[in-house]
Amino acid sequence: MNAEELLEQITIWCDELRTLLQQQTAPLEDLGRRLLQITQQLRKNIEVRDTAFAPDFNSYVKALRNTLDQIDPVWAALRAQVRQTPDKDWGGQLALAAKGFNSRAKALSRACDDWTAAYDRFCKQYKNFTAAKLNVWLLTSCYNDLTGLTGKILFLAREIARKTGQNREPSYD
Repeated sequence: MNAEELLEQITIWCDELRTLLQQQTAPLEDLGRRLLQITQQLRKNIEVRDTAFAPDFNSYVKALRNTLDQIDPVWAALRAQVRQTPDKDWGGQLALAAKGFNSRAKALSRACDDWTAAYDRFCKQYKNFTAAKLNVWLLTSCYNDLTGLTGKILFLAREIARKTGQNREPSYD
């Protein structure tokens, strides 16, 4: 795969990951709201009406973990291919596409920030909640993987943009 095709592939996968994060944020926020309501009911000694919360949460986290387990090897392979591509192959003609990828990586980072905010709100509510057995450790594992992968993608985008910028021919207007 040449540098142009590789850049096209990583851009597509970056968009896929951003879309995934955007789709996963709303359910996590909903789970956080439900947990808040449950903790308030427990504090007031009111019978908890949301009996499906624990299975819903655990299935959400399990599905997210499975999805991340499928995405991680793809990104590892793409990052390895980028590292193996010689600097001279990142020609100046790819500068615009590299800037586009950099822009999409920043959008991915913003989507990750939104998901992280929902995660933080959930964890704040979960802090003293022991009424149900939840796989919060799995959610934390997903959080660590998502933030780590997003950071790696941002670094990759900056490196590609730097390499293509260095290989641009100067224009003499």
